[in-house]
Amino acid sequence: MTPILPANLSIPPITAPAAAPSAAPGAFQSAFADAVAKVESFQQNAETSVEKFLSGEGEELHHVAIASQQAELSFQLFMQMRNKIVNAYQQVMQMQV
Repeated sequence: MTPILPANLSIPPITAPAAAPSAAPGAFQSAFADAVAKVESFQQNAETSVEKFLSGEGEELHHVAIASQQAELSFQLFMQMRNKIVNAYQQVMQMQV
């Protein structure tokens, strides 16, 4: 049984950044800023959905639950990615030259 999403709830596809042969100096910063912006977007979408539901503007409960869960999962994924990056940085800094 496949879940059916409402027509007005769109989930953007997750795409990997294009790999460049020679990374620009600000490539990581740009990718990190994009990731932060996407997480903030999901959080804002969830907050808007909750506000609409609580004010009685016709938002359905399952839309609120889906938006909230999407925001929570995107934040958890972002935190795990951050932890992996920090761990990799710490390992590189501990290497003997």
